[in-house]
Amino acid sequence: MLNVETRHAIHPDHAKGMDTQALRDNFLCESMFKDGEINLVYTHYDRFTVGGAVPAGGALTLDKVAETRTETFLERREMGVVNIGGSGTVEADGVVYNMEQGDVLYLGMGTGAVTFKGDGRFYITSCPAHHTYESRLVTVEQSNQVTMGEAATSNKRTIKMFIHPLVMQSCQLVLGYTSLEDGSVWNTMPAHVHDRRMEAYLYWGMDEESRVLHLMGEPQETRHMFVANEEAIVSPTWSIHSGAGIGKYTFIWAMAGDNVDYTDMDFVQPAELR
Repeated sequence: MLNVETRHAIHPDHAKGMDTQALRDNFLCESMFKDGEINLVYTHYDRFTVGGAVPAGGALTLDKVAETRTETFLERREMGVVNIGGSGTVEADGVVYNMEQGDVLYLGMGTGAVTFKGDGRFYITSCPAHHTYESRLVTVEQSNQVTMGEAATSNKRTIKMFIHPLVMQSCQLVLGYTSLEDGSVWNTMPAHVHDRRMEAYLYWGMDEESRVLHLMGEPQETRHMFVANEEAIVSPTWSIHSGAGIGKYTFIWAMAGDNVDYTDMDFVQPAELR
C-alpha cells in the first residue's frame, strides 16, 4: 500500500553530464498515482516529499514513514494535499474534509495519521516544519487568483494561490497551481531561479497523448524532459523551471526553503538562456 523512493540531491556540475535517462531518473517522478496505493518520493532537497494517494473508492492511511524516523510522518512536518480527481475525503486529527477537484488541504505539524477515501486522486506535498499552524481546507473559490501573461506571447495564464501568505499561514510550504488559457502554451516565461527555495511541479489535466516540454538546468546549461499527465518534476534551487505544452494543462507548484515570499525570484530573460 505504501511505497517510498528516496532521491538524493544532485550538484549542477553532475547534471551537466547527464543523458536523457539519467535526467529522468533523478528529476522526474513517474507512476505516483496507482489505484489502492500511496507512492511517495522523499527528496534530499529541503527534505521535500511529493507523492500520490489513490484510494479508488476505498480507504488508504498514511501514518508512519520509515525514512523520517519519527512516530508519524507529520510529527515534525506539514503537508499540502491537492485533489486532482473526483470527490473524496481526507480525515486527519478526527476531522473529515470533503474535497472536490482542485481543492487544497493544509495539515499542520503533529496532525497524525491521514486517511484518504473516495474517488479522489490526492497529490501529496510535505516538508519539515517548526511550528504547528491550523489545518485548513481551501476551496478553489477561496484561493487568491491572479491572471498574468498575454495571448501574444502564448503565456496567458491564471495563477491560483492556496497555501500562501495572502490566504493562510504555514511554516515554509507554499503551494498553488497555474492553468494556461486556450491557445497559450508557455508557463513561467521568462524563466527564473531562486536559490533560497527548491520547488516541485506536478502536471495534470492533460490528454493522455499530450506532453509538456519541461526546461531545467542552469540558465547557461539548459536541459529538457518531456513530461506526461500526472508526472512531477523535482526542481533544485540552481535550476530554471519553465516549459511549453501541447494542448490544455495545469501545473501545481509547491516550494520549501528559507522564505515564503512567492515573488522572490531571479528572472532569466530568454536572450540569456543557452
